[in-house]
Amino acid sequence: MTGAGRPRVTLKLATSLDGKIALANGASQWITGPESRAVVHRMRAAHDAILTGIGTILADDPNLTARPEGGCERQPDIIIMDSRGRTPGKAAVFKGGDRSVTLVPHRDLSRAIAGHERVMIEAGAQIAASAIRAGLVDQIEWFRAPIVLGGDGLPVLAALGLETLGEAPIFRRIGVIERGADLQESYERVR
Repeated sequence: MTGAGRPRVTLKLATSLDGKIALANGASQWITGPESRAVVHRMRAAHDAILTGIGTILADDPNLTARPEGGCERQPDIIIMDSRGRTPGKAAVFKGGDRSVTLVPHRDLSRAIAGHERVMIEAGAQIAASAIRAGLVDQIEWFRAPIVLGGDGLPVLAALGLETLGEAPIFRRIGVIERGADLQESYERVR
């Protein structure tokens, strides 16, 4: 828990060098390499819950399990932001072993993550931007692949609605690690 009485939230991003998460047609698997994906599995295992959105479920059908080397005894719970009840009953997240899957019928991220201590967000541009706008993101783990997708690619963040630079959230880089051909950049929120 953070000092604010809410879970500690990590936003995981996987993008091209130019900050794109997919091609214009939605194709996104796999932007980053196997070394980065292995680290993400370890990160999932270190969190109580993974928050994602219905867009990610419908586009990628991820299982969002933790599969670190040596296995993982407990899987993180899954929280799906789905205000219109579109999550398919056969979605891969329901096949992830011993964990709960919660469908959230509202858009309040703060309420959705309550009751957990460490939450990782693995979602699209809308939820990532909403979490940053709401001041919920304590840490960003940004995996960048050495590819460029261009201006027609899908951006990592939706609009933040900023009118001045002074309103921009600030994060301090606390680490950079090479993961195969990718870079993993770690940031902590300053304000």
